Amino acid sequence: MSKIVKPTKTLIAERFRGFLPVVIDVETAGFNAATDALLEIACVPILMDNDGNLYQGEPLNAHIEPFDGANLEPAALKFTGINPDSPFRKAISENEKTALCRIFKALKALKKEHGCRQCILVGHNAHFDLGFLNAAIARTNSKNHSPFHTFSVLDTVSFAALTYGHTVLAKTCMIAGLEFDNQHAHSALYDAQKTAELFCHIVNQNTLLSTNHANLTQNDTPTSPHQTPSLT
Repeated sequence: MSKIVKPTKTLIAERFRGFLPVVIDVETAGFNAATDALLEIACVPILMDNDGNLYQGEPLNAHIEPFDGANLEPAALKFTGINPDSPFRKAISENEKTALCRIFKALKALKKEHGCRQCILVGHNAHFDLGFLNAAIARTNSKNHSPFHTFSVLDTVSFAALTYGHTVLAKTCMIAGLEFDNQHAHSALYDAQKTAELFCHIVNQNTLLSTNHANLTQNDTPTSPHQTPSLT
């Protein structure tokens, strides 16, 4: 009988108590997760190098077909600039279940590679994104496939308010010295990548937030996913 080898815990797993942080941004056709369409979703995993610095992993994203009976608020569509009937969009859109299964499969493989037990959602106004994610999971009976904690989040609004005294993503990025192009805003992929950049920047620049990693490296227990652990 072959021995089951558990994945080696990596720095990112140790840093966040076994959670793999994944930045999520959604674009929607309203504010009600139960009735309004989910139109775009983007995910950016957060990883850690051997020096303890956070960085962005490869993004995952999807343009999503509105579910049957979904409400499409005209004001929300005008705000995001998304046209659900665009021929280009229709050519690349996926239904909710297909999109979630594809994204969840990739994230499960990544969390396993990094020795994490669950993903934790990172977002700007994170509970808005989590609400729409959980509603889509419920509609598609995908709960058993989701790698995400059902209610815990890391919210960059709180990080931004504490660090820079501001809460708006675009303004906070500019205060932090990060580029932000308002012409690309309200694209789930762009907003997720900028949120991920801000999250990494705040944690990497803040010595208090890096204290936990400093303590870990003294023990030399966690490793990078491609580093062979010491047997001594």
